[in-house]
Amino acid sequence: MNVSIKQINRFFLLVTAPFVGLFIYLLFSLGPLHIQVDTAAYVPADTLKPHTDSLLKELDKADKTVKVTISSISKTSRLYKQTTSAMNAIEATAKTQAGRPEFIYNKRITSKLGVPIERVDSDRIRIELYKVNPGVYNGYAMKVKLKDPSAMGMSLAKDKLGSSETTLQAVSRHGAVAGINAGGFADTSGKRYPLSTTVMNGEYLTGFQSSFKDLFFVGLNKSGKLIGGKFQNQSELDRLQPKFGATFVPMLLKNGQPVEIPLKWKQSPNRAPRTVIGKYKDDQLLIIVVDGRNENGSSGATLQELQSKMFHLGVIDAYNLDGGGSSTLVLNGRVVNHPSDGSMRPVPTNFLFYK
Repeated sequence: MNVSIKQINRFFLLVTAPFVGLFIYLLFSLGPLHIQVDTAAYVPADTLKPHTDSLLKELDKADKTVKVTISSISKTSRLYKQTTSAMNAIEATAKTQAGRPEFIYNKRITSKLGVPIERVDSDRIRIELYKVNPGVYNGYAMKVKLKDPSAMGMSLAKDKLGSSETTLQAVSRHGAVAGINAGGFADTSGKRYPLSTTVMNGEYLTGFQSSFKDLFFVGLNKSGKLIGGKFQNQSELDRLQPKFGATFVPMLLKNGQPVEIPLKWKQSPNRAPRTVIGKYKDDQLLIIVVDGRNENGSSGATLQELQSKMFHLGVIDAYNLDGGGSSTLVLNGRVVNHPSDGSMRPVPTNFLFYK
């Protein structure tokens, strides 16, 4: 079959004509497409502006409050620093003023003693060593400031009743910086016992013995103060809370006044090597150790001389410790004085000082 191109075109034109006409009609007869949506429900009743303005005002107030607070804190800080600085200055001045009477008093003491020939100073103790030479005897004075009550103690020879050791041995054994002989002793059956009432570490070694004749007790209490005197019963001594102490004869000064020295001790012996201990009103200690050739009464010092010496040096309480060949002063690992026996005498008790 022969079908021409023109015939085909006419056919398709006839077929599509109705559709093309319908499309043209719709295109020109219908208006634009529009969808109706109710948006009123989604619109807020009020605007955000009043809320925003209120919030901005509150933020502004907060900002001002913060600035005022910071300024107040800064002023308070500056005032605190100024107050602290002023208080520190007042405290320093108060300490200086409080220490001034002690300084003045100490200057009065040292002016009578002279210039120290040796000094030990630590957080616990201050020791100053002086020469004593009034012309009739030679000796040494050791002034001691106990900054810590534990800086002074008493040793029992070999830590055993009936034993004895030299002051130097006791100092070395206990690691002390200084030491002196302490109380008297009694020899029995080849053993050397402390005389009468003796206290170690707050305990009575052989019980309390009521003071009789010219005996006295001297030692340190738990506060580091020198205590001493005659005690008729244990409760009297217990009230003073003794930490340690020993016994000898006689007392020299009490409450700033000389004590009558019994005639016996004035004459037997008249002169001798001596060891005496006392305290000032500020609780500093003064120890005098006097040299002598022997115990026969021809050299050394009399008790009256040492009583007068301690009194004029301002000591308020003073006690005579064991003397003669027992008198020994050790400082910084050496024997300072010259023991009259030619060598150190072993004794049962020694007062020790710790750096």
